[in-house]
Amino acid sequence: MAYIAPSEFPPLRNDLLLRAAKGEETERAPVWIMRQAGRYLPEFRELREKHDFFEICRTPELATEITLQPIRRYSGLLDASIIFSDILVVPQALGMEVQMLPAKGPHFPNPLEVPEDMSRLKQNVDVNIELKYVFDAITLTRKGLKGEVPLIGFCGAPWTLMAYMIEGGGSKTLNKSKSWIFKYPEESKVLLKRVTDVCVDFLVGQVKAGAQLLQVFDSWAGELAPHDFAVFSAPYLKEIASSVRAKLDAESIPQVPMTLFAKGANHALSSLAAESGYDTLGLDWVIDPVEAIKVTGGPNRRVALQGNIDPNILYGGRDAIEREVKRMAEGFKNGGRRPRGWIANLGHGITPGVDPDDLKWFLECVHKYSGSD
Repeated sequence: MAYIAPSEFPPLRNDLLLRAAKGEETERAPVWIMRQAGRYLPEFRELREKHDFFEICRTPELATEITLQPIRRYSGLLDASIIFSDILVVPQALGMEVQMLPAKGPHFPNPLEVPEDMSRLKQNVDVNIELKYVFDAITLTRKGLKGEVPLIGFCGAPWTLMAYMIEGGGSKTLNKSKSWIFKYPEESKVLLKRVTDVCVDFLVGQVKAGAQLLQVFDSWAGELAPHDFAVFSAPYLKEIASSVRAKLDAESIPQVPMTLFAKGANHALSSLAAESGYDTLGLDWVIDPVEAIKVTGGPNRRVALQGNIDPNILYGGRDAIEREVKRMAEGFKNGGRRPRGWIANLGHGITPGVDPDDLKWFLECVHKYSGSD
């Protein structure tokens, strides 16, 4: 993937997200929503009726259209777009079949059952071939955004991807993947390293294609005990951050901010803030903003924070949405008049039953309450 310089794209007119991600004080909190291009939008459902999920991911024009849908609907309210894709494109690039089944979600017909099954994975993954469709979608989307907001690229975290590859889909217990780390700890590390290497190349390629911020989703981080997180997740998260930065430097490509969302791993926030190498840490909704600020270094912390309202507040009615957004904003502003290093978001992805007008109200409330008093 050849690097596409910023001058090849329309100039960015809203850099609020990028400034907040660098820890700067902003006039209000930038806001975007995980899964903002998704099933809660009627325009998404209309397109989805005509196309398979991964067909959309692999067709740059369709992925671009879906990425742009919430930006059009909430123009002036959203401060970022995130490319429409899926974390499971990495296992696909490694040679695994992944299906998206109606009412069930992701399904691997042939998951990894024992370490010997790793021989089925591709030894050398060229992301410029296997994941070129994502890069093409990013470039097309950057042009389609016309500079309105920045574009976020992303990947799944190695532990979360490994768990999917072994479980064969979603799981409430993760007993198969956890059995691996207990029965086959060294083989698990080999698999995690192989996934990590693909993730690094994938993220670097996304920056070359036009992504202006990167996010790593460790959706199942909270399923690991603190010791196991420290052994089987954190080192690989750290390697992604350091290796992506090193590869960008080696090619004289400007750095972009990087966000880590290790859902449920609030026990590790302090160490992640100090050692992980990410600019921003995403928060789920089960930690108070004041506490999150405290454990990550206080008002003068090195990392920015993203989040973190309970996604189900969007079902609570407008009075509740306004009340809880105000509470969230007061927590993140931490006694200050303006937010510093805070990106407003939900504590996880938006769910399909949300009324799009209620999300609009949420965004309007963030604009209202996150700025100067």
